Amino acid sequence: MENDIKNWTASNIPQRNNGLAVITGSTEGIGYEDALALSSAGWNVIVMGRNAEKGADTIAKIQQINPKAKVSFEKIDLADLSSIKSFASRMIERGEAIHLLINNAGVMTPPNRLETADGFELQFGTNHIGHFALTAQLLPLLRKAQDARVVTVSSVANRSGQINFDDLQSTASYVPGKAYSQSKIANLMFALELQRQGERHGWGITSIASHPGVSRTNLLINGAGKWSIPGIMRRFFPFLFQPQSQGALPTLFAATSPEAKGGLYYGPNKMSETRGFPSIAKIPEQANDLAVAQRLWEVSQKLAKVEF
Repeated sequence: MENDIKNWTASNIPQRNNGLAVITGSTEGIGYEDALALSSAGWNVIVMGRNAEKGADTIAKIQQINPKAKVSFEKIDLADLSSIKSFASRMIERGEAIHLLINNAGVMTPPNRLETADGFELQFGTNHIGHFALTAQLLPLLRKAQDARVVTVSSVANRSGQINFDDLQSTASYVPGKAYSQSKIANLMFALELQRQGERHGWGITSIASHPGVSRTNLLINGAGKWSIPGIMRRFFPFLFQPQSQGALPTLFAATSPEAKGGLYYGPNKMSETRGFPSIAKIPEQANDLAVAQRLWEVSQKLAKVEF
């Protein structure tokens, strides 16, 4: 990355007067920061989440900061394929091209194995299958934009992630961190394979991956619990975590910068990618396994009941 963009911030987002951005998990955390920054730059932003009351509060908060912000809320539960289909149907009926999809929502390390409405392990089902299904169903609207971007948010936890096709849903053995890492390597592999598939089929979209480093969000507390080791670290040692606005920068760079390239992965540039400004991140070796990526793509289509 060029030196002149090494310290890229949200102030570098190009201003625009149109363009629809859809952001999952954007009522708080990294997704909220994405919505705030993009709406401030002139994007029309759809904030997404499971809780309509929380969504309304988020819209009010953004509009208080920026009264001219074009933001609206759509309810969706990424742990329920029927909810995803319902949202996608509403968007298709609306017919407006989607210029940016940010697959951001996530569930992290619940101590006990939980399942989605469709019987998937909660982390794999929400973090990967939910976003896989959503992207597939929104593909016609993304293609309509002609130059759309899809940014899928992974995590530094993907470094230890492996796709275990023999136990994708962690039914034989559930280890919270291991299941989370699998879902996050799946996010990265999906982003890379989506770029390859798009190039092969001429979809006219750009797929990019990002990660926020180690950031001060509620993901740890909401997932593992406030009295888990990660939760305690987050609550009592906040200085170890960068602000969520800083953690959002790699995703915002991937989403908006003319310098961001399809098929690449962006994260913070300091302390083993745990903090700092956006830079090209290192892709773990296992994420470049094309045979595994292709198999994951095919299995995911069957599980999500979609076809690209």
